[in-house]
Amino acid sequence: RERQRIPAPTGILEARASIMPAEKRIDAEDGVAYTFEELAEYYKGKYKKKAIEAYWDECKPVKKKGKAAKEPEPKVKAKSKGKAKAKTKAEPAPKSKAKAKAKADAAPKKESGRPALAGQYRSGKPVNVSPLTKMTKDDLGLLPQPKKPRFKTALVGIYVRSQPNGGTDKSSNGHRYDSIPFANGMIGADMSCQLINYVHEEHDVFFEVVKNFDALIVRCNPGQIKADGGYQNKFDDGMRALRKQGIQVWPSPDVMEFMGAKDALCKIADMSIGLEDTLAYYDAAAFSAGFKKTMAFQPRVIKQNRGSAGEGIWIIKLKSGNYCKSYGERSCADDEVLDMMEANDNHSEEHTVAEFVEFCLNGRTAKSGTWTSKGVGKYLEGGKEAGGQLVDQRFCPRIVEGELRYNMIGDTLFGIIHKKPKEGGISAVSGTGSIYTFYGPKEKKFANLTKSFLGTDLAKIMPALGLTEEPIPLWWTSDFINASPPGTPEKDEKWIVGEFNCSCVGISKCLAACITDDAPNACFSDIAKKDANDVRRIGDMVGSKALTILVKEAKKTRIPAAVGEYLSGSPVDVSSLKKMTKDDLGLLQQPRKPKFKTALVGIYVRSQPNGGTDKSSNGQRYDSIPFANGCIGAGMSCQLINYVHEEHAKFFDVVKNFDALIVRCNPGQIKADGGDQNKFDDSMRALRKQGIQVWPSPDVMEFMGAKDALCKIADMSIGLE
Repeated sequence: RERQRIPAPTGILEARASIMPAEKRIDAEDGVAYTFEELAEYYKGKYKKKAIEAYWDECKPVKKKGKAAKEPEPKVKAKSKGKAKAKTKAEPAPKSKAKAKAKADAAPKKESGRPALAGQYRSGKPVNVSPLTKMTKDDLGLLPQPKKPRFKTALVGIYVRSQPNGGTDKSSNGHRYDSIPFANGMIGADMSCQLINYVHEEHDVFFEVVKNFDALIVRCNPGQIKADGGYQNKFDDGMRALRKQGIQVWPSPDVMEFMGAKDALCKIADMSIGLEDTLAYYDAAAFSAGFKKTMAFQPRVIKQNRGSAGEGIWIIKLKSGNYCKSYGERSCADDEVLDMMEANDNHSEEHTVAEFVEFCLNGRTAKSGTWTSKGVGKYLEGGKEAGGQLVDQRFCPRIVEGELRYNMIGDTLFGIIHKKPKEGGISAVSGTGSIYTFYGPKEKKFANLTKSFLGTDLAKIMPALGLTEEPIPLWWTSDFINASPPGTPEKDEKWIVGEFNCSCVGISKCLAACITDDAPNACFSDIAKKDANDVRRIGDMVGSKALTILVKEAKKTRIPAAVGEYLSGSPVDVSSLKKMTKDDLGLLQQPRKPKFKTALVGIYVRSQPNGGTDKSSNGQRYDSIPFANGCIGAGMSCQLINYVHEEHAKFFDVVKNFDALIVRCNPGQIKADGGDQNKFDDSMRALRKQGIQVWPSPDVMEFMGAKDALCKIADMSIGLE
């Protein structure tokens, strides 16, 4: 049918828009229905008018009757924020060869890997997260998930419902302001990365869903889960359980705790980046006695464990300057006056030794005097298990020259920030008027520190902190203070660690995406182009490091069990069964997500040497391992278990949890061990009736093994009539 044409001067685009305001067609690029006006506005400036018109003719009209195409509310792109369209699935119309060629010549080309627009959501797959509450508006800026990801990951956030916009670290769509670069880095490394939120009311559902991922990136600021009404310890325990299942958690609760704890400085005291006179206190008596002794010797820095942004970090000097010549020569009296400065805002206070000790232990009391600090003290409250601790470290006077922050991506230095305090201050915490200077990773001024830290100390840090089995965090920082006397040549300077931080470290160049009073609608698109390149580099490097970790972990599953190793304890719980063998030497690691769960059933004849003449020295049948490894290689689990007739009922109650059993018990062995073969066989037949495979089943063994089987195949070409 001939289309109606409207003559100039209205113009083709305007005419079409005016005569077809209600008609919608499917844009094959994203499968969403749009009016011609919306489509023309989107592609305006990118393609010629005739090309857009020709493309419209090729688009499939939305059906008026019958089953209508599903379509969301389309969003027209705003020029200032980029053009936006909402996406949904729809089948593109079949094309003839001629039409396909015409579209190729005239239609706009697809932009593969285009970031999500306002209103678009890309975190629904490949793992089904539909049982979880969606707390964000969209996934603005997120790249499309790969169709066949090498690994499946998720970035876990927290939306604090009691706080405006979900928290002070959020973009206007509810995501943390720097979530997108991390997720895109994973996607760029050919892994999927879905953005999800932890909602404490659905704790069990959440952890049931996330066990389907290979790795989780946790981006929940300290205190946010509690602020939303949840329990941090409960969340952490859930994450620890995932780690035991072989799922990577970056950073894991233990990594955050042990690296972030102030007593980490004590554990690295003997390294070149530590100070040997760094002490930690966990109880009142040790703190009172220890602090009085160290304070009498030198100016000190006392750091609480649970504070942030410098709160509870005190730089302390004796007002009298009456320091002893050697450590332990004397201890301070309770009435000696301390000149103190708190690092969070560089404010000063004067208190006696007794008042300071009281404040640290019990907070504001009649004995602690009057305090102007924003903090509440009570730094040891709850004991060590609750994070109650104080670290006592020598004061390094050159802190006034500033400290160096090393921004690390795994074991790679990304950049260095020199943070110089405001004149007259000591702390360079953000918001105190400090000056930040940025350097690249190869800055010559700090070459000696960089070489020593990366080449010598870095590999020792995780073991020193008791984290040997954990990878170095993906994105973390190490702050250094110059501990050398003034005038020390640069090549001889000693820089010591002031703290490690891997708990939700932010990407500063993403801050334009963070909402403020002046920018209530801030979003990922607001990051300046000059900063976006660095942000992208960080994300890409994080993705690359993450992929390396996952590939390394995957390779571990191909390493067979060594002498003494036992790999048959899961996924089905067989702990109630008696273990008759020494180990699983040669058995491959069980798959974390087996397609089916199987077991190989053996028998250890206790009345015979080594359990029988068919056994290896560890008690396994000599050929069990190849069968089990074959199942594992096919994506199934295969646990090596033994039948012990005294626990017959328990045994069959356990094995009903498997999908299949491979029976490797030699004829006569069950009887030789004191058991009843018929009883064993009857129970195996019962499993078959329940749909559980038994290879071979008792009937198969009996009928195939019977001599009259030859009569039943007599008429076949392989028999004798």
